[in-house]
Amino acid sequence: MGDEALDTVDAVVLAPPISQRRLILRRFLRNRLALFGIVVLVAMFLAAFLLPYVIPYGYEELDAFALNSPPTTAHWFGTNQIGQDVLAQTLRGLQKSLIIGILVALISTVVAGVVGAVAGYFGGWPDRGLMWIADVMLVVPSFLIIAISSPYFRGKSFMILVVLLAAFSWMITSRIVRALTRSLREREFIRAARYMGATPGTIIGKHILPSMASILIVDVTLNVGIAIIGEASLSYFGFGVQRPDVSLGTLIADGTSSALTYPWLFGFCCGALVLIVLAANFVGDGLRDAFDPTSTRGQARA
Repeated sequence: MGDEALDTVDAVVLAPPISQRRLILRRFLRNRLALFGIVVLVAMFLAAFLLPYVIPYGYEELDAFALNSPPTTAHWFGTNQIGQDVLAQTLRGLQKSLIIGILVALISTVVAGVVGAVAGYFGGWPDRGLMWIADVMLVVPSFLIIAISSPYFRGKSFMILVVLLAAFSWMITSRIVRALTRSLREREFIRAARYMGATPGTIIGKHILPSMASILIVDVTLNVGIAIIGEASLSYFGFGVQRPDVSLGTLIADGTSSALTYPWLFGFCCGALVLIVLAANFVGDGLRDAFDPTSTRGQARA
């Protein structure tokens, strides 16, 4: 009996500790909503970029014999007033909204990380100047600015819309990164890098920003949903993606007047928008709980 007890104790003592990455992954995988969000995002991404090669109609093709047709075996989501396939249109809108959402999230997070880290590390006039710019951008009505600017990029690349949306999405995160950088810049590993002759750019890029990678990853995930909502809102009012191209916002705008008489014109694109934003938020919340050791939900799943 004594030998068995000693063997058990030795096994416990010799068991390797769980690595931080495995612990984060285990917390995330135990979050059912986060897993649901991942599955939905992957499924919608694959559908948006693969199904157009399978279905018989393109998003610009017309079927003169099926005008305002309800869902059938020929047109799974029905057709609109001029005979365009609603499924093809929804997939095209989903493509555009996903691309814009991901690009805006990535660009805004990178800008927020660089601006916040530079301001927090150097302090002084760089800090005051960059934070003054962030404060001014926060009070500027972004929707109005983009709406006024939209006639000037009508018919041009949608990347202009991506840049405009990203330009108004980095400020709050940059202030969080700045505060964290100010607490990190006097830590031992930062001092050691400075004494070894590392340049400020090297310290920021290789030590400070990787130390807050978890915050930036969560920020990217949450910003995808925010950016998609922002793009859809602008496109709904005619200030975002322009015809002949489509996004979920333009499809919702076209189907609003027929929401009761021809519900398939409104319901499928609106459902896709709601589903993708919910999924992105579920993934972001799951990542936040997994990375944050003080989270009660994260502890419950640890």
